[in-house]
Amino acid sequence: MALTEFKSKLIADCGISMGDEGKGRLISEVVSELQGHLGVDSPVEIVIKINGGANSGHTAGGLKLNLLPAGVVDQSVVYLAIGAGVVADPRKFHWELAPVDAKGYRVTERLAIDERTMVSDLSHRLLDLAWEWYRVNLINEEPRGSTGRGITPSYVDEVGQFQIYYGDFLGDRESFGRKLTQKLNRACDTIQHVCRASETAWEAFFDTLTEAELRANADAIGTGLFLESEFDFHEFKGDRPFTLNIPRVLDTYWSAGQELSKRIIDVRELIRKAGNRGKFVVGEFGQAYWLDKRQGFSPNVSASHTYASEFFNSACIPIQPIHVFGVAKAYDTKVGTHTFLTQVDEPHPLFDRLKKLEFGTSTGRQRKVGWYDAVEKADTLRYGGYDDLMINKIDALGHGDGWGGNLKICVAYEDASGQRYYRVPRNNALRKSLRPVYREYAGWSDDLSTLRSFSDLPAEAKAYVAGMIKGILDSAFHGETPPDSIPNLRYLGVGPMPSQIIKDIPDTRELLALDAPLTQA
Repeated sequence: MALTEFKSKLIADCGISMGDEGKGRLISEVVSELQGHLGVDSPVEIVIKINGGANSGHTAGGLKLNLLPAGVVDQSVVYLAIGAGVVADPRKFHWELAPVDAKGYRVTERLAIDERTMVSDLSHRLLDLAWEWYRVNLINEEPRGSTGRGITPSYVDEVGQFQIYYGDFLGDRESFGRKLTQKLNRACDTIQHVCRASETAWEAFFDTLTEAELRANADAIGTGLFLESEFDFHEFKGDRPFTLNIPRVLDTYWSAGQELSKRIIDVRELIRKAGNRGKFVVGEFGQAYWLDKRQGFSPNVSASHTYASEFFNSACIPIQPIHVFGVAKAYDTKVGTHTFLTQVDEPHPLFDRLKKLEFGTSTGRQRKVGWYDAVEKADTLRYGGYDDLMINKIDALGHGDGWGGNLKICVAYEDASGQRYYRVPRNNALRKSLRPVYREYAGWSDDLSTLRSFSDLPAEAKAYVAGMIKGILDSAFHGETPPDSIPNLRYLGVGPMPSQIIKDIPDTRELLALDAPLTQA
C-alpha cells in the first residue's frame, strides 16, 4: 500500500505498553521514509528527547543509548535536542557522548540542551538508593528495583522548587555552588534523619553507584576511552558518615557543565525556526503510556509524563497538530512489581526463549514476559490517541525451536462472576483481581527475519498481525461505532536491525479481513 502522509511536521514517538517496545528504531524509519518521499537529504531537522533521564534506554543501529535520543544514528538529523522535561546528569552526557563520537556519529556538535533542562546530580542518585532502602528496611515494601539514576528525586526537586537548570552553567560558579551545596546538604540530612539509613547502608550506596557505572561503561573502559577511576563515587564521601566532600562534588559538576556550555541553548527557537522552514521535528519519549505518573498505577510509574501531550511542555511550544506513533511489541514485557495479567510464569518453550531476549537496555534487569495485551493498548488509543502503529519483534514468536503451540491475544478481562471488562479499570484493586480473556491463533515455523514484504508472510502470521489490530479496535470502541479515522499499522519489525522492517502493510480495514482466530473469546 502507499503510505499515508504525516498529518503534522511534529511527530511523537510513544510507547503504548509498559516501555521496552523498541521505540528507538522508529526514528530511522521515519527519516528514511521522508527522505524517499520528499527527495531531500535532511527532512528531520531535530530529534528531541522529551522526558525522563538516563533511566530510559533505547537501542538504535546497534547503539545502546540512555540520555541521547536515538536520532544519533541518523547523520542527516541536524540537531539532537534535550527538552525542558528531561532531567540529566552532566557527567552521564560525557560518558555517553565520548563512545558514540569515537564511532564517528558527530553527536557533540549536534547536541542542543535546553536552558530549562534540569540538572540531576549526586544528591539525587544517593536519595534514589536511600528511599529504596527505606521502603525495604523500614516499611517492609517490596523493592521497586531502583536504577539508582536519581530520576524520581530530580523531579521531586522540580515540584519542590529546588531546580538547578542547565542554564545555570551559563552563569557564575558562585551561584551554582551555593545552589548545589544546599541541595547536597539537604540530601544528606534527608538520608540520615528521614530515610534513617544505617551507616553501613550509606557506605554501600557508593559501592552500588560505582559498580553500576563500571558495568554500564565497561565497553568504553575496555577501549581506553575512560579509566576505571572516572566512575569511582567513593571520592565524593565526606570524612564522616552522611557527609560529602562538597568541594570535590562542586568541582566535578561545574567542570562537567562547562564542557557542555556551548551546547546549552534555547531549544524553543530551534523548533520554531525548523517549523518555519517546513522541516520535521520528532519527539522521542522514554518509558510508555502506562508508566506515566498520572495515567499509570503508582508506585509502578515513572516520575515524568510519558505520552504525546508532554511534547509541548518539554519543547516549550504552543499546542498544535501532532502526528503520534504508538509503538508496541508482538508480545508484552514488564519489569519490577507491575501487575501483569498476561504474564506466563510456568516453564514454556516460547517464553523460556523470549526471556533470553528480554533484558533492560539501561539496567540489564530481566523483563517478565507474557502474551500480547490488546486491552492496555486499546486504552492508550481511546484516552491517549495515536495515528500510526509500529509493532516490533513478531519474528520472535515463530516455532524455530520446534515448539508447535498456539499464540494468544488478550482481548478482554473477566472477574470471578464472569463479567467482562474492555477497558483497564482505574481501580487498581479491581484490576489485580481480573483474569485475561484470550483469542488463540495458529503459530508458524517460518523465519520472518528475512522477509521484507507483507505478502511474503505466512498466512498464520498475517492472521496474528490482523488479530493484534482487531483486538485493539474491538476493545477501544467496544459497544460503539468506531470513528472514521483509525490508526494504521505503518511498520512491522521482523528483527532488530534497521533493514528488518516491513512497510507495505495493507490499510487497516483491509488488514482486519485477514483476522482468523482459532478460538473466539
